[in-house]
Amino acid sequence: MVSTLLFNNFNKYARITGSDFEQIEKVIVKRFVKKRRALLTEGEISRYIYFIEKGALRSYTTDKDGVEHVIQLAVEDHWIADLLSFITQAPGNVSIEAIEDSEVWLLPHHELDLLYDQVPALERYFRQLFQRAYVSLQQRLSSTVSQNAEERYRLIISDFPQIAARIPLIYIASYLGITPESLSRVRKQL
Repeated sequence: MVSTLLFNNFNKYARITGSDFEQIEKVIVKRFVKKRRALLTEGEISRYIYFIEKGALRSYTTDKDGVEHVIQLAVEDHWIADLLSFITQAPGNVSIEAIEDSEVWLLPHHELDLLYDQVPALERYFRQLFQRAYVSLQQRLSSTVSQNAEERYRLIISDFPQIAARIPLIYIASYLGITPESLSRVRKQL
């Protein structure tokens, strides 16, 4: 049986009935992922979008020098994916890895398209989810060029207070676009 957390998440942006949820339960799959294990590797096609039931994940790209750049940090009650690859079904340049031992729900791309016809409210839900992801990305890009590291750190901590306690500082620094040493200085100033 699929979780109450997921059911409530769907109902944040759409009205998903019990019978709608039964349709979703037929195609969604639960997976346990050990810390540091990959759900998606650069170059693969993202065939799933992942809902985090328990744990923490990150998505990242790796530059030509082998340096990882964190794109997204996600914990319980959040979705994570390489949206470009997921939507286009083309090979992507994003990897997704568990930061902690995690439990995730995998919703397959091909099944999601079919579910849109069976559960129209689900299409509304994902439209809103993808719109919010786009807005979040724009806000992040804007803050990167208009705010200093301390302001960006304060923002992420105010939006996601559990991040500081659970996510290694190296990943937070990468997400903020600064070095771990710079993040340590910012944290000391606070």
